[in-house]
Amino acid sequence: MVLARVVVMRRSWSARRARRAGRALAAILAASALTPTAPPAVADSAVTVAAGPAVTSAASGSAVRPAVAAPERCIPERGGVTVGESWAQRRLGLARVWPITRGKGVKVAVIDSGVDTAHPQLAGVEARDLTGTGARDCVGHGTAVAGIIGAARLAGIPFAGVAPEAEIVSIKQTGGETGDVAVLARAIVEATRLGADVINVSVSATDQKDLRAAVTYALAQDVVIVAAAGNTKRDGVTAPAYPAAYPGVLAVGSAGRDGRRADSSNAATPVSVLAPGQGVTSTWTGRAYREDLEGTSFAAAYVSGVVALVRARHPELDNVRVRRRLELTADGGMGTGTGAGMVNPLLAVTAVLPSETVALAPPVPAALPPTAVAKEAPVDERANGAAAATAVGALFLAGLVAAGGVVIPMGRRRGWRPARRSTLREL
Repeated sequence: MVLARVVVMRRSWSARRARRAGRALAAILAASALTPTAPPAVADSAVTVAAGPAVTSAASGSAVRPAVAAPERCIPERGGVTVGESWAQRRLGLARVWPITRGKGVKVAVIDSGVDTAHPQLAGVEARDLTGTGARDCVGHGTAVAGIIGAARLAGIPFAGVAPEAEIVSIKQTGGETGDVAVLARAIVEATRLGADVINVSVSATDQKDLRAAVTYALAQDVVIVAAAGNTKRDGVTAPAYPAAYPGVLAVGSAGRDGRRADSSNAATPVSVLAPGQGVTSTWTGRAYREDLEGTSFAAAYVSGVVALVRARHPELDNVRVRRRLELTADGGMGTGTGAGMVNPLLAVTAVLPSETVALAPPVPAALPPTAVAKEAPVDERANGAAAATAVGALFLAGLVAAGGVVIPMGRRRGWRPARRSTLREL
């Protein structure tokens, strides 16, 4: 079934809430005694791979069943040996973004059915297994999701991942088309501890305490969680998909070539953005390709790739601002289940958002200590009087010298005789 769009959640996570979630998560994991090779049985907690109509959706039952069982046969559907450029690749304009960033330095965790690391375009993927069935992908779903996110660029191959230089870590949480919520929760925690910057969850589940705690823990560690909004059920009944419906998760709906929400995209989940999810091309097991993939699983993978590009270009942004950037730069929503509309990689990477560049007023400086400014010294009256007397005396002497300079030469010329009195004669 096809995953639905998820509405953008704008709630922030306080430090106190994050600490509470961390303690709750530790208690849950300790109580569950989760181990990579022997996951516990969980009642009514089935996880469905959020793929397209070709994947059978398993309904959650009330009976306890094994959390994850090794598949009887590891024979995924066969793919093709030829591949062309995906319409989604052209629609998103990735060729214009790659000269700016290709996601280098960003770690993306793909929590899914495993990855075929023998594929030439996925040779650098680090594979981990939490199911006890080995890291091999026996479904093909995880290989396709990883390829959309970060398939390497190879000469002569027109297809490449959105962030071809991002580091991909595959964490296998199921060996089939359904899994267990407890293992999914543990995979999210494991991805966070491995230092993932982005976590892609292309599966849908019901709201469970351990899953909610794992998501809260990852968000508190500044991880961007991208999840598929889910696909509509065949009977038309839909319900919110988790973890996409949790606050703080970037939920993704599916769109077709015309940019409109696909009918199979679950509108019951609050959607943040849309991405291509019909007729999608990607890598497949057996060193092959598929060009007919459908579902919000693959739409989520496109958005995870865009998040990797943004985090590589803007490492200073936290997970809240990264999510907000994708929402503000999307092409615009068109009705229920479309969120902010089709994701726009070029704008997400290059846009200058006023909210990120506004200069904040500096904090008020602390008051200066009393000793920071020296007090004025008291006036010395005696020194002032002496200075004044000195100045007057100096002026008097200067006057005498000036007078002497005039009188003495005149006296010498007259021989120091007194001056004669002149008598006025009457005419």
